[in-house]
Amino acid sequence: MSRIPRPRRLTARLRLTLSYTLFAVTAGALSLAVVYVGMKYVPNYPLTSANPRYRSDAPSRQEILDSLLNASGYALALLTAVGMAGGWLIAGRVLRPLQDITRAAHRAAGGALEHRIALTGPRDEFTDLSDAFDEMLERLQRSFEAQQRFAANASHELRTPLTITRTMLQVAAADPAGQDWATLVTRLQDTNQRGIEISEALLQLADLGHTPPETRPTDLADTTAQALGAVHDEARTHGITLTADLHPAPTTGNPVLLRQAAVNLLHNALRHNLPAGGRATVTTGTDPATGAARLTVTNTGAQLTPEAVATFTEPFLRGRGRTAQRDPARRGHGLGLAIVAAIAEAHHGDLRLAPAPDGGLHATLTLPAPPPPSPQP
Repeated sequence: MSRIPRPRRLTARLRLTLSYTLFAVTAGALSLAVVYVGMKYVPNYPLTSANPRYRSDAPSRQEILDSLLNASGYALALLTAVGMAGGWLIAGRVLRPLQDITRAAHRAAGGALEHRIALTGPRDEFTDLSDAFDEMLERLQRSFEAQQRFAANASHELRTPLTITRTMLQVAAADPAGQDWATLVTRLQDTNQRGIEISEALLQLADLGHTPPETRPTDLADTTAQALGAVHDEARTHGITLTADLHPAPTTGNPVLLRQAAVNLLHNALRHNLPAGGRATVTTGTDPATGAARLTVTNTGAQLTPEAVATFTEPFLRGRGRTAQRDPARRGHGLGLAIVAAIAEAHHGDLRLAPAPDGGLHATLTLPAPPPPSPQP
């Protein structure tokens, strides 16, 4: 982006210096003017000596006024010089934090987002600006690093099914007679479906970040009930006991996206559970204090740390890190919780993840309460 041409003008430091000097000279001139005017109203008595034999050399009032006027000119000239020098030093000291912020902004524009101003001193407008700029740099750095990781992980995830497909086709081409074509076609279909799912998830994640969803009054309990029906067979296949306690949870949102959020939370709870004898609990309701709608999904599983849970909404990070599950039925693409977090943000809601005390994950999706009905005329 090219810089906008701007006309040259005095620097801020020089403008402050001239302002300080003008103020000092104006204040001095007014003070001298008051003294001069006051002297003009001093009675003009002839000054004589008390002893007639001594000749009086006392100046007259006009001579005193003339001397005062000359001295005032020299005083104003000296005040101007002192004001310029002092104003220049004071302006430089006042603007020094702004120069630090400017240098940091130039470094950030060059890509050095790790730099922080860390302005010291008492709290004032400059320290507030410095802290806000440091916070902006920190967010930009996190966003930039997350974008880099997302691009690298997306490339890896999309390349994996393509690489597998190429390998299977090369093996089949090298030995056509020794291939089980039914098995090969099935594996190719599964690999292709995985690539499609990843691409669709990426597109959905991108759309949520740019296009606001269409919303209408809905009940989070209804969308969760639909999601439970979609994952019931998967829970039975994994031998996981799925318990639901659904209470009305009215909110304003997009029913399709909210159903997708519930499905993703349930898939995460089922696929990252115990190998056998696992449990998952789903509840919906409202917050008694705020009226916000809540969906809570808790599942058993391995012991998790808060540090690990904090990364679960990062794209392509699975419960076991970057490694997919060996069991195809429990394998995900690492975008489920990231999509839920994006859906919550698009609805001005919140997704909170925490380790369950006995192992597993505790996920809470909170959405704003619906607006109160407008009064009838």
